[in-house]
Amino acid sequence: MATATSLDPVLTSVLGGSVMAERHGRRPAQVLALHGWARSRADFGLVLAGFDALALDLHGFGTTPPPPRAWSTSDYADALAPLLDEFDRPVLLGHSFGARVAVHLASTHPGKIGGMLLTGAPLVPLERSAVRVAPAYRLIRRLHRTGLISDERMEAARRRHGSSDYRAAEGVMRDVLVKSVTETQQRGYDTAFMNVGAAGVPTRLVFGELDTAAPPVVARAIASATGAPAPILLSGSGHLLDASLINALRQALTDLGVDKN
Repeated sequence: MATATSLDPVLTSVLGGSVMAERHGRRPAQVLALHGWARSRADFGLVLAGFDALALDLHGFGTTPPPPRAWSTSDYADALAPLLDEFDRPVLLGHSFGARVAVHLASTHPGKIGGMLLTGAPLVPLERSAVRVAPAYRLIRRLHRTGLISDERMEAARRRHGSSDYRAAEGVMRDVLVKSVTETQQRGYDTAFMNVGAAGVPTRLVFGELDTAAPPVVARAIASATGAPAPILLSGSGHLLDASLINALRQALTDLGVDKN
């Protein structure tokens, strides 16, 4: 039977046992990794190899129970904020949904983090022309807003026309998803971007050129809003972390001053 070495990641819990996590290395974490929607800490295994880091299972994903109510991404950030006091200004690494949480953390606690690295971050609303919505679904949504269609019919339409993430989510997590998408549609991250830029938080962006959830135009908009350098855009990569994205993220962590163990 294989035995663990001193550098193997170790399953642990944080925040009084309420959140499960994987600890990489043995020194205090220099990286706090936050995964995407319907993903888990496992996504960061190869990214964090050789670094001192903590990869979380966010509430409602992996082995961590769902939140007690439909949290916004700022609620997720508030719940994780006490972790920042346990480490010396870690770099926040956020993918997709985790990037939403990371931006709020950096916005509200800029003095407690050493930097922020975002990938596949759908934080800027796409132009209407880039989002294909069936005309029938648009009509149903409009009628629902005016009260001419019941909540039950609206829910049935969401199930039929909504994203695969929406159809797969259940209970409170479906409401969390709707809140997070609504935040983007209503430009709910604009103030957070402004705070990050004003505080001078070192920020890097690594995106896949083929990412349809967070295309290059989104990466460029985030860079402009936060004052970050031009994003690194990888041809052939999409939304999930493939080998090219993993290697680029590892280099970006080093560029942000994260030491290897």
